Amino acid sequence: MSKKKTNTNAPAPAPTGKIYDFCSKKKMILAIVICVAVALVAGIIIRGVNFAIEFKGGTVLTYDYTGDIDTNKVQSSVGEIAGVPVNVRSGESLDSGGKQLTVSFTSEEGLNADRQHELTEKLQADFPDNALSLFDSNDVSPSSGREFLLKCLIAIIFAAIVIIIYIAVRFRKIGGWSAGVCSVFALCHDLLVALATSIIFGFEFNSNIVAVILTILGYSINNTIVIYDRIRENRSLYPKATLNELINMGCSQSLTRSIRTSITTIGTMLVVTIVVLVSGYTSLLSFSVPLVFGLISGTYSSLFVAPVTWSWMKARESAKAE
Repeated sequence: MSKKKTNTNAPAPAPTGKIYDFCSKKKMILAIVICVAVALVAGIIIRGVNFAIEFKGGTVLTYDYTGDIDTNKVQSSVGEIAGVPVNVRSGESLDSGGKQLTVSFTSEEGLNADRQHELTEKLQADFPDNALSLFDSNDVSPSSGREFLLKCLIAIIFAAIVIIIYIAVRFRKIGGWSAGVCSVFALCHDLLVALATSIIFGFEFNSNIVAVILTILGYSINNTIVIYDRIRENRSLYPKATLNELINMGCSQSLTRSIRTSITTIGTMLVVTIVVLVSGYTSLLSFSVPLVFGLISGTYSSLFVAPVTWSWMKARESAKAE
């Protein structure tokens, strides 16, 4: 009984679904990137960058208290002596279960014993019904803050280099090095969006922002690699297709998946933001709000910025070769 031979040279099936022309949006993408950069610069000039204690150095004071206390009034009272923006948070002691108030503000010189005593006396005079008493006092050195910031920057740069190398090796058949560079460019765009959001909303540059940056890095690069995988698969299926056609197919095929994933993740963070606003734990807003905007940017940059910038770079390389 003879076996039926399969035709290995049969053409690949035509891609299903609508194919959008992503590669024609270069001017729009450039305009959005410029707008993000302008928003960041304008925010820095108008509002400035409010570095938190862990980056700039300062003082953290913890007070035990009773009854109910208005943290806004405490903030104003401490600000009169400190002369700088003050953060005040209320909570409970893990040891005793009693109420505690945490007062923090940036300062290059710290708080000496006399000023600390003066501050405590002022709070006790302004809030006589709350039985305020100093529980703990800590000074954070500015040098340790700068060292922490430097380590964060080094970690981000190292991560960018590793991403470029990984993409260059994994996608070497479709021009890996340029794809890796463009993916890092897209990540920089996402980080600019998160930083611009934090500055425009007046949030402190603190450990929450570092957590946002690391979350966005992982989320955005994962989306980008999924799209690159689609492009690589389409290269095998359609060897005669141009790079722009492959990018348009890959992005169109990943569009629904990217949108659904983003809606789930962004929706969760929106719920967290609403709960934080209702419950009054506003310190978490510096994490949830920039993360929402960063996740939106990560979805957009994975579909537009990284692959379309890659298309533009490859076109320039081809033009120079000619």
